[in-house]
Amino acid sequence: MLLLLISLYLLSNVAVGAWAARRVTSAQDFVLAGRRLPLFLAASVTFATWFGSETIMGAPAMFVEGGVQAVIEEPFGSSLCLFLVGAFFARPLYRLNITTFSDYFRIRFGRSAELLSALMVIPSYFSWIAAQLVAIGIVLSVVIDVPREYCIIASATIVMIYTLLGGMWSISVTDFFHNLIIILAMLVLGVMLWNDVGGWETIQKRTPTGFFRFFPQATLKDWSTYIAAWITIGLGSIPQQDVFQRVMAAKTEDTSVRASFLASGMYLTIALIPLFIALSARLLHPDLPKDNQLIIPNMVMRHGNLALQVLFFGAVTSAILSVSSGAILAPATVFGENVVKFFRPDLSDQALLATIRWAVVVITIICVGMSTVRDTNIFDLVGESSAFSLVSLFVPLTAGIYWKRANLTGCLWSMGVGFVVWVACLWLNTNYEPILWGLLASILAMVLGSLITRQRQPVNQPTAL
Repeated sequence: MLLLLISLYLLSNVAVGAWAARRVTSAQDFVLAGRRLPLFLAASVTFATWFGSETIMGAPAMFVEGGVQAVIEEPFGSSLCLFLVGAFFARPLYRLNITTFSDYFRIRFGRSAELLSALMVIPSYFSWIAAQLVAIGIVLSVVIDVPREYCIIASATIVMIYTLLGGMWSISVTDFFHNLIIILAMLVLGVMLWNDVGGWETIQKRTPTGFFRFFPQATLKDWSTYIAAWITIGLGSIPQQDVFQRVMAAKTEDTSVRASFLASGMYLTIALIPLFIALSARLLHPDLPKDNQLIIPNMVMRHGNLALQVLFFGAVTSAILSVSSGAILAPATVFGENVVKFFRPDLSDQALLATIRWAVVVITIICVGMSTVRDTNIFDLVGESSAFSLVSLFVPLTAGIYWKRANLTGCLWSMGVGFVVWVACLWLNTNYEPILWGLLASILAMVLGSLITRQRQPVNQPTAL
């Protein structure tokens, strides 16, 4: 019965996609929902950017193992990212009326910067999408005795279908309802566990000393790791296309800013609930499976009645599918807008829409393959994706908006040098976090490249004012 009801819940996503397809008449409708989302939908879809596998499964697993400092990256870094987007990036980017981040690089720096940024953006999403598909397999494997790979393939097929149908309209509408349901289900479970565990004093007594320590020890190594955790998603996800699409889908510039701030606050508060549930579960049931990514699904099966189980598993699976949909749509959009159109600038809008939809199919297939052969640590897969964009795209984006001397040479050097240094440090297994070396190299390359060449800037240079 549980499997049947969850299946019906998931199929409702396809129905939503079919309904949303009626609103899609152009590529911008498909990618940005026609830039017509009101505040409540814009905030909901922005909040849902990461409210999937990493929030409900990856972060809780890390939390019960390492305490507060193990989850600085998620949810604290994610909340920081959305706040910074609202404070410094939403307005200048919204005014340009662009579809992708790579469009910005074309306007600000030139065509070569557009192409290189697109080639950087597209592969940065593969680990992220794979993380969502792995999570879907984990969740469904708790409910049904079916190999995880089959669960991944079936779920990926569903998300591909409703993404192909409605694009951002599908994502926006489904996110709103999934968020309401999953928050309600977690609140009910959280209240039940709060009573069972005996309140805050009992939790403090039964956790190790330093478990809730927010700041690291006073050593350079610990602080560098701490800072890297904050900026991996906090800065690294700012230049990611799915965040951009969700924020830019708002109906006005002010709405996009408010939606970012509101989503940041929601993330900082609501995303703490899964952490509490996981910790309470480990304290109450030390006999739970060793895979901490399964803690919350197993708690729902033990403590929830059929109605709660249907709400939780249906909403969680749908939320992860929705995150997957946005993550698949993002690189597909960049491929169509900034790779295919780079070589075929006369491409019609309908041909562009068809290209993006075909890219959705190909990217889904690639990521299904990755999710069945890669490491199943969701938290690490998400961090890998954000680190990729931090060392290559964050500095050129920020410098382009806020530093008038930034030019094409600085942009290209920053992207290339930052990425190469990061990869080299990963390979050498440096003592300090590779992401910090990559970011530092990206900054230096931008400054040196821009000051040495002093190229004349385009007349239509975007500004932050």
